Amino acid sequence: MAETLGSLFDKLAIKNLREYHLREMYKEKNKKFSSREIKEKLNILQRQKRKLIQEIEKFIISAIKGEVLLKDEKLKFYNPSDVMDRIPPVENLGEAISYLAKKNVQLWHLEDEARRSNVSLSYVGKTKRKIDLSNQQRNDCIDKIDALFEKMIKQYKP
Repeated sequence: MAETLGSLFDKLAIKNLREYHLREMYKEKNKKFSSREIKEKLNILQRQKRKLIQEIEKFIISAIKGEVLLKDEKLKFYNPSDVMDRIPPVENLGEAISYLAKKNVQLWHLEDEARRSNVSLSYVGKTKRKIDLSNQQRNDCIDKIDALFEKMIKQYKP
């Protein structure tokens, strides 16, 4: 898949979630990683975020110049059509980006639920269904960001 503004914002949202959880781990007494390991991971993450933010800035400039693909065609066939395009109506880019961040938080928590070892396989299966729906909404939101950005670019192009 070619990078689009929506996919870049999605990556940034995920990196922010990782940063949040690493910082939470650092505060915990029973750590999965040592304090040194967490600091190393945070340093790597900070470098990745800086690079990604620069990539977003360059993408926007290139989009204004007409040098990049604004939307990527996707072949959606893994979910039934009745669950596709079921995101709240969003009219502007900021709302769509905010919704995308919320979806990523929801997915993170659902994935944590599905990884629990003290629950039944039936519970895991039901949680995975929720993950599928939430992930579809996340992808639909990425598409919405791309469509809104394309509309914005066309609207302001001389």
